[in-house]
Amino acid sequence: MKIAIVSLDQVWEDKDKNFHNCLEYIKLALKEDVKLIIFPEMTLTGFSTNISYSAENKKESITLRRMSKLAKDNKIAILFGAVIKSKSRATNNSFFISDKGKVIGQYTKIHPFTFANEDKYFKAGKKLEIVTYKNYNFGLTICYDLRFPELYSSLSKKSDVIINIANWPKLRLNHWETLLKARAIENQIYLVGVNRTGIDGNNLEYEESSNIFDANGDVLSFKGIKDMKVYDINKDFTRIFKDKFNTTNDRKIKLYKNSI
Repeated sequence: MKIAIVSLDQVWEDKDKNFHNCLEYIKLALKEDVKLIIFPEMTLTGFSTNISYSAENKKESITLRRMSKLAKDNKIAILFGAVIKSKSRATNNSFFISDKGKVIGQYTKIHPFTFANEDKYFKAGKKLEIVTYKNYNFGLTICYDLRFPELYSSLSKKSDVIINIANWPKLRLNHWETLLKARAIENQIYLVGVNRTGIDGNNLEYEESSNIFDANGDVLSFKGIKDMKVYDINKDFTRIFKDKFNTTNDRKIKLYKNSI
């Protein structure tokens, strides 16, 4: 399957400009016969806690409606981040929309980034999400989730690919790259990391660092187009790799759950 990941230079709290930029990348992806295009966390706003602007009612969401139409009109699946209202707070989500324009997956970030007070504005998710699309199972995660290996261990049981969309600052870029590779190796699975670029409204700098790692922890080869990378993944690679060298079968989950 051909997948495109976009290191979007997100315009701070400007849904219209970011939507237009997404459209331009989709046009480029279609020329490469891409089946799924993936954008960073909080795609149309950047990582903002200004939920009075970013949050939308799910049933009336303009963002969901526009992205769904974009997917349907261009016959391409889209994974993106959006903020949804939830009483006095909100939720930080990733949405998977099929090439028919249907929302087939919604994941709410389980681990709000308390260091940046995300937990004061966003409620934590309470369930894992795996989306099946074109015979592939995609596990969904967001940014800070990457620091919690148990989540990835659980998702990997039924996933072919695990995706993390993020706004991960340059300041801790070494952590981002190390953890993506580690999650791929320890779970012997494709691990997709999609990060933004540019400088956000909090003056945090971001560097191009989106990539896909395979079951051996190697970076996949790609075709670069502007700030978009196009990859060709094949789950048969993972199956063959694990047939030769499977470490995940030796996990002792029940033992790990015992308290010391």
